[in-house]
Formats: sequence, C-alpha cells, structure tokens
Amino acid sequence: MAAPARVFISHVFTSAPEVVFDKLSDHDNLGPVLGATITRLRDGDTERNGVGSARTVKVGPLPGFVETTTTAERPSLIEYRITEGSPLRGHWGRQELTATPDGGTRLDYSIGFNAVVPGLAPLVAAALQRVIGKGIGTLCP
Repeated sequence: MAAPARVFISHVFTSAPEVVFDKLSDHDNLGPVLGATITRLRDGDTERNGVGSARTVKVGPLPGFVETTTTAERPSLIEYRITEGSPLRGHWGRQELTATPDGGTRLDYSIGFNAVVPGLAPLVAAALQRVIGKGIGTLCP
C-alpha cells in the first residue's frame, strides 16, 4: 500500500466558534462544501449531530460511502471516519476550531487516508484540497 495521503485546509470565518461548529457538525449543510450529495442516515447517540451521527456522501456517479462522527466537542472539535463503502482505507477527518481575537473562528481541517488502488490516494487528496478549499467559505461568514 502506498504512503498515506494528507489534506490540510485552514480558513478564517468572521462568525463565532459556536456558529461555525453548528454549521460544520450539521450534515445537512455539507453538500456545497464537499461538492457532494449528503444524506443523513442517523442522529447521534445523545445529540442530533453528535457522536454516532452518520451521513452518506455521494460524489457524482461514484457509489456513496458512510462517514460517522466520532468526536463532537462543541465549539472546538469535530472528528469523523469513513465507516462503510469506500476504496479509501484508514480515512479520518479532524476539524479544529479556535476563536480569533476579533470574535471570528480559525478552522484547521485535516484529512488523512490511504487507498488500496495505487495512485488513487494522491488523486483523491488533490480533489479534496481543491473542492473543500473552494467550498468551505460558503458554510457561513
């Protein structure tokens, strides 16, 4: 298996961390950010968008895959993993939110994964970097 791929996106919002967290954690808001069709599969164990919540992500004609929230610490951290249906292996996402001095939020978004198909991981990483980098600013101010 090839070396793991990594994606890192940093973005500063003018909105407060609580606002950004609520937008990021809600599966229903993520379609434009990810350039995908998102379908909520289930609510979280104790909160609608908390730990255990899951969504199907479908990009174009490709089969969908399931992402499940593994950490939801409002308003500073969201983590998730692909739990079903992807050629990617060991996929994880981490969204860290930090308040800025002017009342906004800095998002540091990291994604890591590997793929069993040679050459697939770097292609997916480049596409994610481009699509999320472009779409993240549409989430909120």
